[in-house]
Amino acid sequence: MIAAVTLFLIVSISALITKIAAIALVHTGLSTESAKFQARSAYTGTGMSTSETESIMNHPVRRKIIYNLMLIGNAGIVTAMSSLILTFVLPETIASRLYGLLIIVIGMLLIWLAVRSKWVNRGLSNIINNMLKRYTDLEIQDYAAVLHLKDDFKVIEANVDSDGWMCNRTLQELNLREEGITILGVDRKDSGYYGSPSGEFKMLANDTVTIYGKSDGIQSLYNRKKDFYAQEEHEKYVVKEEQRKAVEKLKIESKPD
Repeated sequence: MIAAVTLFLIVSISALITKIAAIALVHTGLSTESAKFQARSAYTGTGMSTSETESIMNHPVRRKIIYNLMLIGNAGIVTAMSSLILTFVLPETIASRLYGLLIIVIGMLLIWLAVRSKWVNRGLSNIINNMLKRYTDLEIQDYAAVLHLKDDFKVIEANVDSDGWMCNRTLQELNLREEGITILGVDRKDSGYYGSPSGEFKMLANDTVTIYGKSDGIQSLYNRKKDFYAQEEHEKYVVKEEQRKAVEKLKIESKPD
């Protein structure tokens, strides 16, 4: 009986720890889904996503969160397995084992319902956020929310092709802002990173560009080659962006004061 209760408490604490870690990772700039996945992967020791491992290991705060999570996870899993074994090995009667199984099943069901509940998730997130603000020096910033990464907006990294429309042209010539696309930064081999480059900045082949904007606009941008249709596509998305802004303006004006 005690072992079954202990197992329930360990699983509950484990869920809470991974929740705290996921929220902390979100505050370092990871998306919510990515932070959840990385936190659960690190805690259970199942391995992290290869494409994101470098960005986590190169970030001092993320690295500290993951290291601590892996350490706590090893201890928690061992304790949980021990409690599970004791639940069914130590009791001498079938009734005791059934009671232990019942506690585990009900406990796991309650945890599953709590994890799935939007109300519990929202309340727990608010509590953890307040605690992180009060007791840590972690910068509380959800970049996915700040950049409004919904309604088909996204941030991506992609390389500039040598035969692409952007190659060997300045940002002023490209005029991407008129399409609703913003260049957040450019990583250039053997030269370094250029954050928020100005209009005179020229894009070169193999530059890694961080772009913010609508998904379809970004997709169109990277499909453009150095031909007449590229300029035609640009003008098409300029008109599309103007229409989107006009619709937004009407929504704002139609709202009651």
